[in-house]
Amino acid sequence: MEAPHCIAADALPLRRRNHEPTALADLMRRHAQAGRVVWIGVRPTKRGALTCLEQVHAYAGHGLGGDHYAVPHRAVGPRRKRQVTLIQAEHLAVLGALLGEAPIDPARLRRNLVVAGINLLALKDRRFRIGDALLETTGLAHPCSRMEETLGTGGYNAMRGHGGITAAVVSSGVIAVGDTVEPVPGGD
Repeated sequence: MEAPHCIAADALPLRRRNHEPTALADLMRRHAQAGRVVWIGVRPTKRGALTCLEQVHAYAGHGLGGDHYAVPHRAVGPRRKRQVTLIQAEHLAVLGALLGEAPIDPARLRRNLVVAGINLLALKDRRFRIGDALLETTGLAHPCSRMEETLGTGGYNAMRGHGGITAAVVSSGVIAVGDTVEPVPGGD
């Protein structure tokens, strides 16, 4: 086996900094672009099939209209952390590859919103706007044992690290396919 070709460190051009180092907190607020909603799904009944929608109403303190977890007429009690679940569109192909399949149909994953173009983990501890609604990240959407039923053997492990995030609805509004997903400045 040949040794890999190496370049001597002194042969590399030096990069000059034209600015002061940026604080990590500032870097964490920067995004290359806004994301966008590419798919919406709700579950009208517990363990029921997802219904795909073009738009949905997000209710502050409750979740998405039509989802069995969101009951808008119910008095708001302690805040549920898992009012809305989001997953990255880019991870659908990764999950498919890990399972030896084509990109996974989002309806199989039991998440509410599929978002493309923004790293959802970069929204940790942040508020963000989707359409007219304001949401706040509440945690990671870890896989559950149902992923083995839904995706087959190894589904649980395939989802680890690719399950997306959970969020609470802070301010009500309509969310539609094509809406942008943008962090709120100062919303952390």
